[in-house]
Amino acid sequence: MNIFGLWEGFYNDPWFWQFPMATLAISMAAFLLVATPWTIVAWLDPVSLRKYKIQQKPFEVKKFLLPSLGRILVNNAILASLLVLSWPLLKHTAVHNNELPIWYVILAQLLFFVLLDDFLYYWMHRYMHENKWLLRHVHSVHHRVRNTCGINGNYMHWLEYSLTATLTLIGPILLGAHLYVVWIWVIIRQIEGADGHIGYDIPWNPVHLLPVYEGPVYHDFHHAKFKGNYAGFLPYLDKYMGKTHIPAYLRYVQGKKRGLTAVEIEQQESVQQTAGRTG
Repeated sequence: MNIFGLWEGFYNDPWFWQFPMATLAISMAAFLLVATPWTIVAWLDPVSLRKYKIQQKPFEVKKFLLPSLGRILVNNAILASLLVLSWPLLKHTAVHNNELPIWYVILAQLLFFVLLDDFLYYWMHRYMHENKWLLRHVHSVHHRVRNTCGINGNYMHWLEYSLTATLTLIGPILLGAHLYVVWIWVIIRQIEGADGHIGYDIPWNPVHLLPVYEGPVYHDFHHAKFKGNYAGFLPYLDKYMGKTHIPAYLRYVQGKKRGLTAVEIEQQESVQQTAGRTG
């Protein structure tokens, strides 16, 4: 058997470039498209937006900008290599580029991808905190940044990045989704990954238009407090999978319902903490 000829046939296949390689490129481009402008905003830290900062302390843009860009390049290079190695299996999945399904089927598939990915990500993320080895050697990389900006969304260990990407593909592979639907889903997932780290709770943020996404506050509290708020899109998982909500996050949500801004909520939180220490 000509092994080299067999592998050359795989990688000369246009479907290899359309499915895993183009999906990876679109994923990276979508992340940078959202992360870059918000990173610039965090760098400039305009006075007019400070009332919307979730954490009222300086961003760590200068410290982690180059490391974040380096991680993005290295992680995507490693992921590309893993896609090359797994192509003999990926080639035989039911993902296709035939006729597109009707629009409501596409919407149903995207909703399924969100629900499945968030459920799987919750448990993976939570396990990375509960397993001491994974926390120390893998997930701690992402937690080096306490007050994040957009570009920090993909600042993580290559293993965590690859596992997160694998979870993203499970839904499309299970349903045998159309390639264009896969691309839409990957774009949505990367928008959430970047937006969840922007550090601002701005009412007119266009990402709030996503019907199942509640904005960057939820994950920002995970970075600030370290434990809890383990899901991605849907905070309900913390309520029903072990009461892992961060209490300060729940108080923030209540403050928002009363019409308070991020800075007002933090000021109120500081007063309560001071009163608790002196009481």
